Amino acid sequence: MVQFIKVFFASLLALIVFSFLAILVIVGWVGAITSSDRPETGAKAVLYLDLSQPIMEQSVENPLADFQPETQSDLPGLYDLVRMIHHAKSDSAVKGIYIRCASNANDLATSDELRDAILEFRKSKKFVFAYGDVISQGAYYVANTAERVYCNPVGGLEWKGFSMQYVFFKKTLEKLEIEPQIFYAGKFKSATEPLREEQMTEANRYQSMILLNDLYGRFLTQTSAARNIDTGSLRLWANEMAIRTAKDAVNYKLIDGALYDDQLRDEIKNRLGLGNSDKINFITPGKYSKAVSYKQSGGDGRIALIYAQGDIVDGRGGNGQIGGDTYRNLIRKAATDKAVKAIVIRINSGGGSAMASENMWREIEVAKKEKPVVVSFGDYAASGGYYMACGADSIFTRPNTLTGSIGVFAIIPNMKNLLNNKLGISVDGVKTGPYADIGSIHRPLTATERMFFQNDIDSIYATFLRRVSDGRKISYAFADSIAQGRVWTGERAIGLGLADKIGGLHEAVACAARMAKLSKYSIREFPEAQSWWESIMSDYKTKAQSSASEAIRAEFGDDGVKMFYSFKKLRQVFGNAQTKMPFDIRFEF
Repeated sequence: MVQFIKVFFASLLALIVFSFLAILVIVGWVGAITSSDRPETGAKAVLYLDLSQPIMEQSVENPLADFQPETQSDLPGLYDLVRMIHHAKSDSAVKGIYIRCASNANDLATSDELRDAILEFRKSKKFVFAYGDVISQGAYYVANTAERVYCNPVGGLEWKGFSMQYVFFKKTLEKLEIEPQIFYAGKFKSATEPLREEQMTEANRYQSMILLNDLYGRFLTQTSAARNIDTGSLRLWANEMAIRTAKDAVNYKLIDGALYDDQLRDEIKNRLGLGNSDKINFITPGKYSKAVSYKQSGGDGRIALIYAQGDIVDGRGGNGQIGGDTYRNLIRKAATDKAVKAIVIRINSGGGSAMASENMWREIEVAKKEKPVVVSFGDYAASGGYYMACGADSIFTRPNTLTGSIGVFAIIPNMKNLLNNKLGISVDGVKTGPYADIGSIHRPLTATERMFFQNDIDSIYATFLRRVSDGRKISYAFADSIAQGRVWTGERAIGLGLADKIGGLHEAVACAARMAKLSKYSIREFPEAQSWWESIMSDYKTKAQSSASEAIRAEFGDDGVKMFYSFKKLRQVFGNAQTKMPFDIRFEF
């Protein structure tokens, strides 16, 4: 009987799994068939932008998107989204844009590119409305490009200024009896501070304050231009917390009115000439991308567009990572493809493995001998992200990109006391020489071994400086003076010679086309688009990660989520030399 029950439930489980897989196959098959039939935009369409949805660099088509009509799970990548908004400007079927702006899941540089696209769209004289129940500062940065900005009558606008916080773990490690043996080069290289300090060092406080003021200054300047309010008043109101309610925001002219969502929809209907019972034809960017043709094709040649987003790691890497081996092969593939006349690399990374960064730098050096290589910086292009880019023919950055952080560090944890005193575990063994177990977490490093590690870090830093000096055509001494692990805004990076021009990915692609003497061209994107199966699995993985974050948030709030990911990063940086941005910056805007 027991055996029968085992067989029965095993068969039942197999049937369930098979049925689930069959459904996925059918969905993919239907999606593949229907994808060739381009849907229509429809009459009097309004492009719907939800700022709470994160905008990735590269588009990933979700085959289940049509079964999720109320979501933006099919949101295109930034490059495609901007191209789409530019197309909508001249598309007679699109009458306006509706921005849902309660929160903003995107950083400043991405928000900047989106702002530029919306401002360009407004030149068409089509309407742009923005609405949120309570509008965060980050969301308002994009929303203030709208013709009219509204919030809920019992809501408000967040207007408080910028802050930057670091999370420190020194006492935590002391309680656990873990000794972080730290080696670094660069007096501003604050990535290891959370493990060796209980508060910010003066050098880090100095650089962080300048960085924050630069970012806040641009935020105020852009808001001033959008709302025709002087920056002095905007700064004063934030310092006094003068704006909290919807009424405050209207009185200070930061928004245009306090309405409920249905009232705003009535205003949109009025603009569109619709009746009260008519439904507004809202269209998400993902669905609009399937309804129109906005991508270039054919021409004199092809431009390879390589998206490099995430932490830089050795080997192949995974989802959301820049694997050194993977991207080295991608760059090489583009360089050796005779149809590709120029290469554009979009970097959005705070860095990571020094070795992987060096290998990708080398591949770009080789590719440059065959064709132009242009780099575009996203929200971050710091440390290892800058390392791989510094030799490119031309570098474009946004004014509020975080870049630089030219420095190196390594952390070798000594967990002997944790194992012995806390867990009752001892480790013993034999070795052929005094250094055979160097770097073991089971014992502290000797003074001689510490010297070895520090010398290695200094050597990697010197190599990093030479790459910057040669690539940017500046002296080694000057490179050292502006390096030291210091983070710069893109605007300051231009003045220091670390980048060439202010601009986004579109400007970088246009530059590459000019350098390759292409008047008309097509774009080939790397990594290549995921298959429908990979896309489904990626979508479920993303949702699983999101569910984990939400579970932590429910118990411990936003600070708990940030702390959890800080501990994850702590585990990831142990071991090899890292060219990485300051350890964990909680940046709130």
